Amino acid sequence: MKTLICNAQLVNEGTIRTQDLLIDNGRISQIAPQITAPAGAQVIDAQGKHLLPGMIDDQVHFREPGFPNKGTIASESRAAVAGGITSFMEMPNVNPQTTNLQALEDKYTRASQSSLANFAFYLGATNDNLEEIKRLDPNQACGVKIFMGASTGNMLVDNSATLDGIFANSPVVIATHCEDSPTIAANEAAMREKYGDAIPMELHGEIRSREACLKSSQLATELAIRHKARLHVLHLTTADELYLFEPAKQLAQLKGANITAEVCVHHLSFNDSDYARLGSQIKCNPAIKTLADQQALIDAVNRDIIDIIATDHAPHTWEEKQADSYFKAPSGLPLVQHALLGLLDLHAKGHFSLEKIVQKTSHAVAERFELKDRGYLREGYLADLVLVDLNKPFEATLENTRYHCGWSPFTGHKFAASISGTWVNGNQLFDGSRFIDNTLGQRLTFSRT
Repeated sequence: MKTLICNAQLVNEGTIRTQDLLIDNGRISQIAPQITAPAGAQVIDAQGKHLLPGMIDDQVHFREPGFPNKGTIASESRAAVAGGITSFMEMPNVNPQTTNLQALEDKYTRASQSSLANFAFYLGATNDNLEEIKRLDPNQACGVKIFMGASTGNMLVDNSATLDGIFANSPVVIATHCEDSPTIAANEAAMREKYGDAIPMELHGEIRSREACLKSSQLATELAIRHKARLHVLHLTTADELYLFEPAKQLAQLKGANITAEVCVHHLSFNDSDYARLGSQIKCNPAIKTLADQQALIDAVNRDIIDIIATDHAPHTWEEKQADSYFKAPSGLPLVQHALLGLLDLHAKGHFSLEKIVQKTSHAVAERFELKDRGYLREGYLADLVLVDLNKPFEATLENTRYHCGWSPFTGHKFAASISGTWVNGNQLFDGSRFIDNTLGQRLTFSRT
């Protein structure tokens, strides 16, 4: 079926223009000020609404395999599509962990049978799987994920020789979670001595401290520059790290390395004053920190020190999050359904232009990971689209929350805008209130050699 979306405000490549867009055979076949509808085409009048390339989320934890009580590829991709996310890149800390090529391909098989959104997966690094990383085909994974900080199982990579080997040999982008484990352990011990197990949740940002983040981020950037590697540092949370990244990125260019940085929507939306209201619902790693850090992150997005905005969607059950002590409540929050809406809230408050949001959630992700034919509204590109209404508020409720875990830190919040429709590979799956098609997404492909 051909679909003509007419009279939309297209937000793309730094401009906003009133144009029509024609979808044919899953791709954008024409963009023009006025297009005559082909015979038999579905016509959607988008007068007064904005058409964006679908958000590409480069950091999610969909919990499959291993944790179906928290989420599955099917459930969380569905929530993502309802939120205007058309493609995702999923992390390796599942069970079994995605630390070998067989486990990697198993996840692709699972997603091909259940994901509504397009998908790619990271190969996880450990202290002892360097040879597996060397065997990785550049088109087989979106990147290699290194936990350079506290993690589960054996996925904390703290062996210096292994780190050197990964940065020297990875055939794809290296994505790092940067927190220094010894620093965190020392902070935990000090807090236990003072509070016992009754540590106030608002001290999470002091335990997972700015010093821990900065020390690990410095190590990652030094390794990237030394080995001329491609480094993407995930979820920055502090102003301190921003002071590091501006000169580090410039030095990397001079030395033949390539460094980019990311921030997550919850670190742009919340600060430590919100712990009093939301408690463990916003406990995450790295931690949400101060208002000054939040404001610095927003500024860094606008100054292009931060390249990408993502979610780090990481659901846990409500019962787990309501544990009776700081240490028992797990870190992570569900976000894919409400991430783009949260950014549109920040637009309504004057923090971000629509063009900047599209740049950081679509264009820059496609460029960083070398995605083929995605991330832009261009003729010939796959039609991954989201239609948003900036004049129609949307209130998040438990009833309309689509995460398998059934809760959101945004419950009760009225967003300034709403999602009017989501298209994945030219198929309209969501119409703003319900799913109208369950056509599955595709494995993401790359323009890599």
